[in-house]
Amino acid sequence: MDKPKYSEYGLTQWLWLVRYKENLTLGKNTQIGNFVVIGCENGVEIQNNVKIGYHCVIMSESTIDGKRGKITLKEGCRIGANSVIFPGITIGENSIIGACSLVNRDVPANEMWYGIPARFIRKLTKDELEIGVI
Repeated sequence: MDKPKYSEYGLTQWLWLVRYKENLTLGKNTQIGNFVVIGCENGVEIQNNVKIGYHCVIMSESTIDGKRGKITLKEGCRIGANSVIFPGITIGENSIIGACSLVNRDVPANEMWYGIPARFIRKLTKDELEIGVI
């Protein structure tokens, strides 16, 4: 994947909107869908091989409740379309967040979570982790 190019408004050529792009750390082989909003006021780290579906919101600062904190999406995790990740959250390696989820607490490695708010569903099996698909 090429490096993102930003318009004067923070919009990339793939139609993600990135605020405070200087605070975004973007790993290799990431896939980020169109119309994703990434608010990097307090830092966002997207590690290698992360996949983010369309229309997600990743915000490191919330003006509604005043929460702030760096977001870390660890290697190989996958975020389903239309999900929201709150400030200060870490999503563990290889974990899966189902579509339309609201993540307001840390998600450990190798787990599937979904819902509003997102909750633990199950551990991923060894076979699922080896082939990398669900």
